[in-house]
Formats: sequence, structure tokens, C-alpha cells
Amino acid sequence: MRALTYTSFLGIACLVLEIFNLRKIVVPVVVLALLAILGINFTEWNGSSVSFYNDMLRADNFALAFTGLLIVTAVGLVAMSGSFYDAEETKLADYISVIVFTLCGGIALVSFSNMAMLFIGLEVLSISLYILAGSKRRDIRSNEAAMKYFLMGSFASGILLFGITLVYGATGSFNLVQIGVYASEGNVDPIFTVGVIMILIAMLFKVSAVPFHFWAPDVYEGSPTLTTAMMATLSKVAAMAAFYRLFSVSFVNNFSGFAWILSVVAALTMLVGNLTALNQDSFKRMLAFSGVAHAGYMLLAIMSLYQNSANALFFYTVAYTFASLGAFAIGISVMKRRKSEKIEAFNGLGKSNPFQAVALTIFMLSMAGIPPLAGFFAKYYVFFEAIKTQHLAVVIVAVITSAISVYYYFKLILAMWTKDNEESEAAGESVISYVAIAAICLVVTLALGVLPSLVPSISQMAGK
Repeated sequence: MRALTYTSFLGIACLVLEIFNLRKIVVPVVVLALLAILGINFTEWNGSSVSFYNDMLRADNFALAFTGLLIVTAVGLVAMSGSFYDAEETKLADYISVIVFTLCGGIALVSFSNMAMLFIGLEVLSISLYILAGSKRRDIRSNEAAMKYFLMGSFASGILLFGITLVYGATGSFNLVQIGVYASEGNVDPIFTVGVIMILIAMLFKVSAVPFHFWAPDVYEGSPTLTTAMMATLSKVAAMAAFYRLFSVSFVNNFSGFAWILSVVAALTMLVGNLTALNQDSFKRMLAFSGVAHAGYMLLAIMSLYQNSANALFFYTVAYTFASLGAFAIGISVMKRRKSEKIEAFNGLGKSNPFQAVALTIFMLSMAGIPPLAGFFAKYYVFFEAIKTQHLAVVIVAVITSAISVYYYFKLILAMWTKDNEESEAAGESVISYVAIAAICLVVTLALGVLPSLVPSISQMAGK
């Protein structure tokens, strides 16, 4: 997987640029390098599935598609970093290198074919996020967020390791395909079932699904907003793709016993996420609970494990990522100018900055699943796959909770268009990088709503 190799070297190159005091060029250099890696990644598209490092990684269309999405997300995050960390210019290269290493962990997660690489990918991604969550050393909220995330993440990693150990003890292998062959033979050892349950618990924590979601709101709110954007997009997408890859290759033949558990978890995740978001007055906490709810919708694709559910999951992650990234690009700009993270900070945005208000309105409507935006088709595809696999009751819950979500999304929309801003805001125009990212995300959100076929179909991974 050449993308992982080149991205790893790019992270090291960022640190080298810092050594030679070239931090002023680190943002354009990293953006251009990531775009080059994106091009290299897609040169492998539709090729045969190729294994790397003794089958630790596998480059198939599933891995390449999600790798491309993660790289595009990282480009947006890095592009915003220069302005976001303008008060800490001497540490800019350090921050960007950690973002790049987070991307490395994400790429490993979407392309692993060995349980050992699953753990390595999760830890590289998680440790990088622990650092970024606590990067505001003198901010007690940032310190609290990093500590909570670290402690909860450590417990989840321990549970994951125990689960992997039990699965290895039953199967004698870390390889996903060989584990899948063992599961398909029937009469599996009870320790295998216990191992799968522990792995399931750890993965549900990583995607912030109920009842393992309690860390998300506090960590999202306390972390620097750019780090929150990374958790909501790059981290969540990588973990969800890893979740799907693991269960569709290794545990699909043993999945019927867990389907009802995941159905309950998905329903509760959608209910708790949307209902709790109703009472939030913080932009970041609202998006945190919204992210919990969206994890529930994405679980419908994993719950289905049907022939096209990989395509449904990929479309959903694309629509969700661009809407979230665009929302955070505007949110960072507004919260920085008005020095508040409350929803009321967006009051009167329609008058002071119509473009930002229009774009944020469209992103919120897309997340709510309003046609004809990308989010509507994203929900349609995952609902359709769930119905095909006879999970109608969960789909009914999903439709009801989608209707509920309209309320809190419109709370933000109404604040922008119907209320006046009574607080003074800092002078200065919107930063061009934020505007550019928001504009690109807006175009993609609208384009995928009109032409959803623009998102390529991804074949099932090798060994399915």
C-alpha cells in the first residue's frame, strides 16, 4: 500500500522542515504532497487485490476508496491548520506532522488484513488524537478532554487486545481470511465467541456508539476545534470502515448471533444521539451528539453486510465527511471572530456573511437528510440495505430519529437567519482557507445530491 508508505515519510518530512526552520512552507508542501499521494492511490484503482508486508495490508478497491476519502479529509484539515494555529506558529510543523500520522493510522485501519495491523492502526490514530486533544496545555478543558479520551481509549484498547487474543487462541491465526474460514466451519469454540464480543465492544467505543459514547461530547467540546473536526471526520470514517472490513471478512458467517445485538445498539445510538442533541446550546456538543447519531445510521450498513452495503457505507461516509468538514470550516471561522462556541454566536450570520450562512444551512440540511442533498441519498442507501436484510424495525427508528434531528439542525439555521447578533465580534474578514474548504464541501454536497452516481461503486474486499 504505497499511500501508507509515502504518508509515513511525509510525517517525518514535516519534522525535518521544522529542524531547518522552514515551517512557513510546511502547509503548502504537505497539501501538495497529499494530493500527489491521492493521485498515486488511485492509479491502483480497479487493479487486482494486492497484499503487502506478508498480508498485513491489502490494497483492494474498498481500501483504496476509503484511503482516498481520508486523504482528501486530511488535505482540508491541513489547509485550515495554518490559520488555526497562527498564534502558535513555532509549533505548526509539529501539529501538522501529528495530523499526518493520524492519517497513517487511518489508512492502516481501512486496509488491514491482519488483526495485528488493526491494533497498530487504531493505536497510531488514537495516540495522535490524544496529543492533539491536549495540545492547549494551559486550557483546563483541553487537558480534561485529553485525559478522558486517553483513559477511555486505553480501556477500549485493552478490551480489543483481549478479544484478539481469544480469537487467536481459537483460530491460531491473526489473518482475517483464515479467521473467516474458521467461523464458516460451524461449532466454533466458546472463547471465539467471547473474543468477537470483546472486539465488538472495542469497535463500538471507537465509533462512539451507545452505550460507549459518553466520552464523545466532553472530548469534542474540550479539544481544539480543528481536532474535534478530525475526530468527527477522519477518525470516525476510518474506525467505521475498519469495523465493516473486520466483520464482513472474518465474522460474517458467525454474525447472525450478533445481528440482533447490533440492531439494538444502532437503534439506541440513533435515539440517544438525536434526543440528547435537542437540548445542546454549544455548537461543538451539538455536532458531537449528531456524530453519535450518524454512527447509528452507519451501523445499519454494517448490520446489513449485504452485497451492496459496502457501497452504501462509502456513500454515507462521503456525504457525512464533506458536510461535517464544511460545517467545521465555517464554525471555526465564526467562533474565532465572535469568541464563543455557543449556537447563539451564529446569530445574524445571514446578514453579516451570507455565503457562510447559506453554506452552513445546506450542510445542516444534508446531515438531516433533506432532499435533494447528498445526505438524503446517503440515508436512503443505508435504509434500503437494512430493509433488504429484514431490519425493518430499526429502519423505522432511523426514519423517526431523522425527523427529530431536523429540530436541532433548524435551531442553528434559525439563529443565522432570524436572530440578530447582539455581541461584538473581532474585526477581520474570513480566512481564505476556511472559505475555500467550505466552498469545496458545498459543491460536493450539492453535486452528490443531484448526481449520486458520481461516487464510484466499490467492489467487496478480497476474502469476502
